[in-house]
Amino acid sequence: MIPLLGAAGGAGIVLLASPWLWPRRPRARAGSRGWAAAVEDRLGRAGLPRTAPGVFVTTSLVLGAAAGAVVLAVTGLSAVAALALAVGALTPWTVAGWRARARLRAARGLWPEVVDHLVAAIRAGMPLPDALAALAATGPPPLRPGFRRFEDRWRRTGTVGPALDDLKQHFADPTADRLIEVLRMAREVGGTELPSVLRDLAAHLRQDLALRAEVEARQSWVTNAGKLGLAAPWIVLGLLTTRPEAARAYATPQGTLLLLVAAAVTLIAYRVMLAIGRLPEDRRWFR
Repeated sequence: MIPLLGAAGGAGIVLLASPWLWPRRPRARAGSRGWAAAVEDRLGRAGLPRTAPGVFVTTSLVLGAAAGAVVLAVTGLSAVAALALAVGALTPWTVAGWRARARLRAARGLWPEVVDHLVAAIRAGMPLPDALAALAATGPPPLRPGFRRFEDRWRRTGTVGPALDDLKQHFADPTADRLIEVLRMAREVGGTELPSVLRDLAAHLRQDLALRAEVEARQSWVTNAGKLGLAAPWIVLGLLTTRPEAARAYATPQGTLLLLVAAAVTLIAYRVMLAIGRLPEDRRWFR
């Protein structure tokens, strides 16, 4: 009875914490292809837009099967092999997420420079489309392909609106969305306040970057220590399972249950740590 009550209490705690551990994602737009759209979106944000979702999923499954087979051959424990299979299959997805966050942080630091280039071009009397097209040659190198794409679309069609939509879709970044909508409004409505608005936007972006850098620097050592604390028991387990007597102990039903419970606790603790240490990200309001 006591284990049942403990399990029910643990499930209740997980349900109470679920809004922070697994925040609700915006629903996919109509016409999306479910898991394929999610994989394609993650690969695009990770800088791998040409990788097909099917190839990515197949590679993940093959990697997971290989990891599970190797662990099963070394330890002879099916429970540990199943955990290795899950970890191996999720590794590409996790690495893609790391790449996406790294690219987002790198791009976030480049947008103030883009705004400065636009302000200088507009103050020099250059038309707004020409100022944007000039960024294909004078803008930050990681962002030049997007502005080159804008220039090609604009010169091919002669219309700025669809080219701005294409540029926004290419970057898929909240800061880019705000900048593009400001430029769209300035072009459609007109006025002489665009340079001052852009300067204010650049100052806000720099303040946000400085604050984020300070907070991330303070949190990084705590997060890294937490990851090491989560990985250390499983490293010790891997060393223990190389001994026959330990392998026999974990091969029992009680040992298998212990491993599964430990894996669940590790996963929950990892998600809690990430939820506590995650900084709020800007949402894309102008899709």
